[in-house]
Amino acid sequence: MRRTLFTQDHEDFRGLVRDFLAREVVPAYEQWREDGMVPRQLFTDLGKLGIIGTAVPEEYGGGGQDDYRFNVVIQEEAARAMVTLGGLRTHLDVVVPYFTNFADESQRARWFPGIASGELYTAIAMSEPGTGSDLAGIATKAVREGDYYVLNGAKTFITGGYHADLVIVVARTATDPDNRRAGLTLLVVEKGMPGFTVGRKLDKLGLTVQDTVELSFDDVRVPVSNRLGEEGAAFGYLGRNLAQERLAIAVGAVAQSRTAIELTIGYVRDRTVFGKPVAEFQNTKFELAAMAAELEAAQALLDSAISALVIGELGPADAAKTKLFCTEVQGRIVDRCLQLHGGYGYILESPIARLYADARVSRIYGGTSEVLKTIIGKSLGL
Repeated sequence: MRRTLFTQDHEDFRGLVRDFLAREVVPAYEQWREDGMVPRQLFTDLGKLGIIGTAVPEEYGGGGQDDYRFNVVIQEEAARAMVTLGGLRTHLDVVVPYFTNFADESQRARWFPGIASGELYTAIAMSEPGTGSDLAGIATKAVREGDYYVLNGAKTFITGGYHADLVIVVARTATDPDNRRAGLTLLVVEKGMPGFTVGRKLDKLGLTVQDTVELSFDDVRVPVSNRLGEEGAAFGYLGRNLAQERLAIAVGAVAQSRTAIELTIGYVRDRTVFGKPVAEFQNTKFELAAMAAELEAAQALLDSAISALVIGELGPADAAKTKLFCTEVQGRIVDRCLQLHGGYGYILESPIARLYADARVSRIYGGTSEVLKTIIGKSLGL
């Protein structure tokens, strides 16, 4: 079905991204997979082309285009090329908005040029070994001492944490027994600060080139000038960007589902069983037809949600519906596509096997399917 989401500017940007991926990423991707992460140079290369600085104001070297559709294009083209770009989605869709929304003028002057150029790469540290989705249960503490906060604690499952130059840490600066959500603050920890340690890189089922690490903070002295926004107001800030974070996951889910179907169509046309191509069996046609219909439904819902986000009208419940539906569709599609690949689909060198492994986390991070159903249920008055 015809999509009306993008303008010519977005399509021109798509061509730039597509050419870069074909030239710089695809030939090197197998080595990246062996290394278990993308090289840090990737982000500066993207910065030189202006690909990752679109949301940064022009006076700081960015594109001055705070239009989420440019981020959508990057994800769609990465899926088309059958690559992932490490923690770039988290950097662009999740972390950078905290800087653009809450950084003061001094912080903008310090950090925005580097973010636009790719010289500064970011991550956000929310999850802790014992908290998960319960952000109100965060135990990492920061105690104010004059012009510094003394930060102690540990974080886990931190996407992009290995390469990150700036890490937004959610820390507890006060405790209110009557309101667990109060007293959380955003502090920007910079690479190299004494007491800040990047721990082991976690081995994952999928997303093998995305560095996911543990972080620890032992009496890290963070300047008050590195605080984003007001002290104690972080819980409200965290909720403000959840719609975009969840939508970003849905974008990847739909784009990767499309790639899975295209891969499978090519495979069943070439694979011969019992003297004829697998594509000629009625079951194959029915399976792919059903997947194509589901994909179009997911794409239509997603495009509607993206349009709402761009004009500032995407609410939490609609974002939850979009992520829930699109990631559940992804799970069904990649599973059925792997089935149509037969034994080859179970071999890790098969692209469909990698898509299958990568897809599983989309129903977990950014809010599990169960959490999303709770949000949707509340919107129904239940």
